[in-house]
Amino acid sequence: MVEVRMPQLGESVVEGTVSRWLVREGDFVKREQPLLEVATDKADTEIPAPVAGRVSRIAVAEGTVVAKEGLLCQIDETAQGEAQATAQRASAPPAPAAAPAPGSNGHDESARPLTSPSTKKLARESGVDLRDVHGTGDHGRITRDDVMRAAHGAPAEPAPPPSAAAQPASAAAELSQLIQASGGFVPPVPGVGYGAYKVPPYSPKPGDKVVPFSRRRRITADHMVYSKVTSPHVVTVAEVDLHETSKLRDLHKDEFKKAGVSLTFLSFICAAAVRALREHPEFNARVLENSYVVLRDVNLGVAVDTPGGLIVPSIKHADELSLRGIARSIDELAGRAKSGKITADDLANTTFTVSNPGLKGNLFGGAIISQPNVGILRMGEIKKRVVVVTKDKEDSIAIHPVMFLALSYDHRIIDGVLANSFLWRVTDILTRGEFEV
Repeated sequence: MVEVRMPQLGESVVEGTVSRWLVREGDFVKREQPLLEVATDKADTEIPAPVAGRVSRIAVAEGTVVAKEGLLCQIDETAQGEAQATAQRASAPPAPAAAPAPGSNGHDESARPLTSPSTKKLARESGVDLRDVHGTGDHGRITRDDVMRAAHGAPAEPAPPPSAAAQPASAAAELSQLIQASGGFVPPVPGVGYGAYKVPPYSPKPGDKVVPFSRRRRITADHMVYSKVTSPHVVTVAEVDLHETSKLRDLHKDEFKKAGVSLTFLSFICAAAVRALREHPEFNARVLENSYVVLRDVNLGVAVDTPGGLIVPSIKHADELSLRGIARSIDELAGRAKSGKITADDLANTTFTVSNPGLKGNLFGGAIISQPNVGILRMGEIKKRVVVVTKDKEDSIAIHPVMFLALSYDHRIIDGVLANSFLWRVTDILTRGEFEV
């Protein structure tokens, strides 16, 4: 009997949620056939069968959070099955998963209990599902005592009556409570309000459509709120004349195409950003509690729109790549992201991001910084505009492709002079077309 366990899905990932079983107990599977889909904070991943055989036991239900090395299912590799029957049964809709493991009842994982990391650890060690625990702390927070009572079957203490200012158990609410407890600024909480102002309750009307947050949208929303609360954002914008870069692209794009690589303007902008990062290393950094660290590796994040929402895989060691290498990496990451083949490691350890929101109706805009980075460069649309060209001290008017670049930066460690210098350098490289192709 072969045990299939939760793999390490990334260097910073310690658990995953079983989002969907692709097989049923009794199914015959081939080696490397996908068994289930697992969702993490980084990506959704298919877990393949390590051997061929019959699925003798499914150990966890859909919606269950499983730690690294936790048992997922068992495969009897001595069993025999016909290939045709295997294909037919694997393509059938999966039946309901096995009964939840102890401590799990199939709750929606997006409704995360409000508690501390140490309490979560205690709950895991005690076999307690926090979704079944009634929190008696402030704003429904689950305490260590709540977990211990649940572990020993004791009734929970009566909860205090809810107040009008009660906050939801969300990452934003948790952040607000932690800051308040430390005596710092208390940020507004989405859907609740701020201070004396309270958001009016929603009253359903005929024709309204309530759209639940997907797991990825919930993670993105929490990340964006956290970033805006944590980093004092400043945005600076530059106008970029892409005439020389455009000529260079036109000269080489067919050559790149024959090699299976798309030579896009995004590739040039990423290459320019990487060079500017090496010349301005403070932008390749992250903020610690009372300091900041300038990172050695330049891992450039590139925002990619997928059917499941926006994700940001990164080009590892981007400063070691040529323009062709960066262009090829963008193609590969975008292809895998759109086909659902991106991995948690692809999304990890990004140090700076370039965002391309699209071709239409996008003059410029300030993007929210992807934490824990200190900057993000957002592209605008490329349009032909009238520009003044100076040659031999004589001015003339020409029509060139022009784009606005917007740099959002963290004012805790990046000052305006440094930000302007960084953005000027990116603009200068693109204006001159200073690339080795």
